[in-house]
Amino acid sequence: MTNNLLGEPPATLLPENDAAIAALEAGRSPRDVAAAHPDFPLAWAMLAEEALTADDPVAAYAYARTGYHRSLDQLRRNEWKGHGPVPWEHEGNRGFLRSLHALGQAAAAIGEEPEAERCQQFLVDSSPAAAAALTAG
Repeated sequence: MTNNLLGEPPATLLPENDAAIAALEAGRSPRDVAAAHPDFPLAWAMLAEEALTADDPVAAYAYARTGYHRSLDQLRRNEWKGHGPVPWEHEGNRGFLRSLHALGQAAAAIGEEPEAERCQQFLVDSSPAAAAALTAG
């Protein structure tokens, strides 16, 4: 193993929740999956995205905030120190990154610009690839 001379922390790779992913793939709704697996951030992110599409930014904010906080708990349990890469390329990280993006969108929609800007910067700092992918569409 090579030490990083710049002092950057290693990438954090969150574990995947195979049961929750299987439930989504089997056609269960994100609402049902979130209820059965409340620690699965991707379900919360999906609910937030649905609420944003339905023009319900308050619900989107609540769903995204839940996914974001569940993600922070998981990040800390996986030795994340409050900063450093959380790669989009790793499927287990996408719930966090999508929740963070949705939180920023919902914050902007309710006029909370400082929060929206903080979320956008946090997304870019965590994964430039996620920021590019999520803001492209």
